[in-house]
Amino acid sequence: MDTGIQLGRRFRSLKLWMILRHFGAARLRDVLREHIRLAHEFAERVDAHPDFERLAPVPFGVVSAFGRTRDSSGSARLSSTASTSGCWRPSMPAVTVFLSHTRLNGAFVIRMAIGHLRTTSAHTARAWELLSHHTAALALAR
Repeated sequence: MDTGIQLGRRFRSLKLWMILRHFGAARLRDVLREHIRLAHEFAERVDAHPDFERLAPVPFGVVSAFGRTRDSSGSARLSSTASTSGCWRPSMPAVTVFLSHTRLNGAFVIRMAIGHLRTTSAHTARAWELLSHHTAALALAR
């Protein structure tokens, strides 16, 4: 009883136990390291783009970013208004395979969560391509 898997609390430990048994600890560490590397790669793209701002650190496989809006003078600014969150929503259906959204400190934030075993740099690059393309299209439409 003391050395087996915990069977209480709706088998919470069973999920982790099965993953560890299937992959092994070393393979699981490798997968997590790769997901973190991909998240940092995506975060670098966000940081390099003038119309995006990363709003949270990237210790694991999640990147939270916000698109900056441009005012009439052309200068970029961070905005958390409802009108800004509304302008981002049309871009979401085209990229929901890779991205989700949330609110962070009251701002509408686009979030990339990497967790699938087969996610590669090509997938994150495509997500970035779609996101930046839709952002540019939204900027032209305004």
